[in-house]
Amino acid sequence: MAKKKNPAAIDPKAQARLVLPVLKKAYPEALCALVHDGPFQLLVATILSAQCTDARVNMVTPELFQRFPDARSLAAADRDEVEEVVRSTGFFRAKARNLQEMAARLQQDHGGEVPPDLDALTALPGVGRKTANVVLGTAFGLATGVVVDTHVKRLSTRLGLTSRATPEQIERDLVAILPRDEWVGFSHRLIFLGRETCLARKPRCSRCPMADFCPRIGVTSSA
Repeated sequence: MAKKKNPAAIDPKAQARLVLPVLKKAYPEALCALVHDGPFQLLVATILSAQCTDARVNMVTPELFQRFPDARSLAAADRDEVEEVVRSTGFFRAKARNLQEMAARLQQDHGGEVPPDLDALTALPGVGRKTANVVLGTAFGLATGVVVDTHVKRLSTRLGLTSRATPEQIERDLVAILPRDEWVGFSHRLIFLGRETCLARKPRCSRCPMADFCPRIGVTSSA
């Protein structure tokens, strides 16, 4: 195993050149874990995924989409009914409100269709930059940024790709060092690595494909 470097001495761009091919080899077919059919379903599922696992969201959305298959029906739904369906995803009142307000705005401003535009998406209730990047990258194939969720935030720091603290700062660092055509796939692959190997409390460093150049290994195994 190669000698570990001081994390402060690592060049993030050079580190990205090491990380990308290993990620692609480890997760060649990594896709969004939220089960969906089309941009509207993905937008709804991504809003629900805040502070919730994708697995839990995937348990809730089949019933939600069966009852409310489009923006018109969701916007017109009884709020109590929406809250009951999404209750298990947490913060269900706020999520139900955001979903219905988002659907109403889609119906009013975009004919019920999800716009393939970052500014238009982030103008919708409950839709931040991360959610917009997920929808644009996965549903439309548009690389407008790098999705920074908890896994991407944790692993980007551990791998020496950034030293920033906020998702917005981390995204700026990542788009500066990653080729644009890698932005979408990079997030999906790093999320898989974070779920399977580079866990938050007890990373499985001995089985990590990044072990040869990860600056965390040899420094600590519990960050």
